[in-house]
Amino acid sequence: MTTAPWRDPALTAAARVDDLLSRMTLEEKTAQLYGVWVGASTDGDGVAPLQREMTAEYDWDELITRGLGQLTRPFGTAPVDPALGAQALARAQRRIAEAGRFGIPALAHEECLAGFTTWRATAYPVPLAWGASWDAELVEEMAGAIGRDLRTVGVHQGLAPVLDVVRDPRWGRVEETIGEDPYLVGTIGAAYVRGLERAGIVATLKHFAGYASSAGARNLAPVRAGVREFADITLPPFEFALREGGARSVMAAYTDTDGVPASADPGLLTELLRGDWGFTGTVVADYFGVGFLQTQHRVAGTEAGAARAALEAGLDVELPTVKCYGRPLVEAVRAGEIPEDLIDRAARRVLLQKCELGLLDEDWDPEPTGRIDLDSTANRALARRLAEESVVLLDNPDGLLPLAPDTRIAVVGPRAADALAMLGCYSFPSHVLTHHPDVPTGIEIPTVLDALRAELPDAKVTFTEGCGVDDPDTGGFEEAVARTAEADVCVAVLGDRAGLFGRGTSGEGCDVTDLRLPGVQGELLDALVATGVPVVLVLLTGRPYALGRWQGRLGAVVQAFFPGEEGGPALAGVLSGRVNPSGRLPVSVPQVPGGQPWTYLQPPLGLAGEVSNLDPTPLYAFGHGRSYTEFVWEDVEGSTPDISTDGSYDLAVTVRNTGDRAGAEVVQLYLHDPVASVTRPDVRLIGYRRVELTPGESRRVTFRFHTDLSAFTDRRGRRIVEPGDLELRLASSSAETRYTTRLQLTGTVRELGPDRRLRCETQELPVS
Repeated sequence: MTTAPWRDPALTAAARVDDLLSRMTLEEKTAQLYGVWVGASTDGDGVAPLQREMTAEYDWDELITRGLGQLTRPFGTAPVDPALGAQALARAQRRIAEAGRFGIPALAHEECLAGFTTWRATAYPVPLAWGASWDAELVEEMAGAIGRDLRTVGVHQGLAPVLDVVRDPRWGRVEETIGEDPYLVGTIGAAYVRGLERAGIVATLKHFAGYASSAGARNLAPVRAGVREFADITLPPFEFALREGGARSVMAAYTDTDGVPASADPGLLTELLRGDWGFTGTVVADYFGVGFLQTQHRVAGTEAGAARAALEAGLDVELPTVKCYGRPLVEAVRAGEIPEDLIDRAARRVLLQKCELGLLDEDWDPEPTGRIDLDSTANRALARRLAEESVVLLDNPDGLLPLAPDTRIAVVGPRAADALAMLGCYSFPSHVLTHHPDVPTGIEIPTVLDALRAELPDAKVTFTEGCGVDDPDTGGFEEAVARTAEADVCVAVLGDRAGLFGRGTSGEGCDVTDLRLPGVQGELLDALVATGVPVVLVLLTGRPYALGRWQGRLGAVVQAFFPGEEGGPALAGVLSGRVNPSGRLPVSVPQVPGGQPWTYLQPPLGLAGEVSNLDPTPLYAFGHGRSYTEFVWEDVEGSTPDISTDGSYDLAVTVRNTGDRAGAEVVQLYLHDPVASVTRPDVRLIGYRRVELTPGESRRVTFRFHTDLSAFTDRRGRRIVEPGDLELRLASSSAETRYTTRLQLTGTVRELGPDRRLRCETQELPVS
């Protein structure tokens, strides 16, 4: 028996795929370019926008005779026991392979934004909490665990991470982002990609590009970002994740920028992504994104026209299910309206990826092996560590925290006794189980109330809800005030309910007009503060909310961004003092609800000044966070301050824990460019180091700044380094500078290419 060249593992992947493509019909090649949403229904509400309108009818048995590119969310659409689901997926894969001439299985993908989005899988903290941890190594470890779980059940591709940079915190998907700074988003996002890819899962970067810059913070609204904002803020995290993480897939954004939809933009998907950056993987559509070119953007008059626009731009795979890339595309190619070369180009990329995954090998076997436990003890330990590191102590002016172990505590608020308060929009319970109210959550999720009672068994703890998350009813205020008046301290647990398309106060399609706390929660907090009993505000949210109204009136403020299934014990540990808070803000917390959009990356005219009565200065700045111990920064030293525009500079500082408990400090390095040829952010993050110290311990932290990190996009669209003065600022937040070092860059303007340095390397050594 002679093995066909495309089956021969001794040949290169390119040679195998070229041989395979030469044997395939147009229909068979096209079949590799779409997925089928195996759990989708064509009636009733779905889990994606316009799912019903955008899902085509098809005959499964007939469809798979041509082969199939992808299987969409076989685990993530409805509650499926993981072991049974793995067996069902294996059976489906065998049917697909047996039905086609070449025996090629589909590539199965799932959501994995905050863990594998399926029933009974660990619900980790959301990406905004990853940003709050400032701990890329721990995020990479978590991603590795998620990737291994995906592989265990037969999944090949994960639709994460989100690398959108927050531009307006009113946007509903802020919880899915890592923060408002491209350097933080890039370094944490690249770590997640590394973990997923090292586990053998194809990481998918989304949403490429500009999605978070939508006008008015409305989901899917047009993007009006300028060329330099796009180049210097939107794109760098994707560069990080491709170059440092090795991501093998990119998802095109829904939005259009300056009138050009991302899914039909060859400048973005081909010239930049593949030409400048050298990307060789697959570009996939956000769900129904190809069809939206016809129905939403109206840049195509037919389904075939939408298919052509997307393929010409460089979009390879239509997700979540077949529509434009099916019969309309084949008929247009047969009619000579679309070149078959476009099909070949996309199919080649898809098949190369399948070859890398072993799906073209004769010994391919879809059967799951080993025990399937998607919420293992090890997973929960990881979820706990990340949750603990992500909690941010915003304020503790009089040392009210940690709480005394035998105190009287009134726990009040709509987020205190609800397990779903811990979870973001893309957790399975919030994303899918709302459609299955009779199905149990499938994982243990301790509430803040239960965890606090377990954490402080000698305390007298009472509870009343006070109000709902977003309803206008104030009928519970009276009891909440009464319980608070009887206590030594009130712990007010307020925040968001994650949901989809208006069914929550945070999440996809849950955009807000301003940054007031949802519903009457602000009024409830006023009533609690008016009792005179010290109030600890605990926020469980997917975005920052304006807190200036209570400045100086609260005993302490603790912020958690949907911290996952172990978030309750993590928060209880912070309140009790078992956990020393070390989180730092990945987004600014505003003073007032209006005056948005605002992030810390503002040029001079974006800062407070005499020309406007509105002051956008945040209450708590990007990078802010407090601890139960004290840190001293000392012995700051730098190398020669005069360097060329292609030079580097070392800056070192010793950090010492002068308190009586272990803790972690986050040393942040910011750049200030006093004069440039275009306006620049007043300060921007270019490096950081999370330093863990025992009492009395010191560590020497060194940053190696290269001038590439000062680069920006000039008026001609070039990325350049300019000669002149610079300032490096060692800081504990974007607004709290500890030390400033002035540099002089000498020489000529230097233009950078795609191999520019992205990272400020750091080193940490013990001090004897």
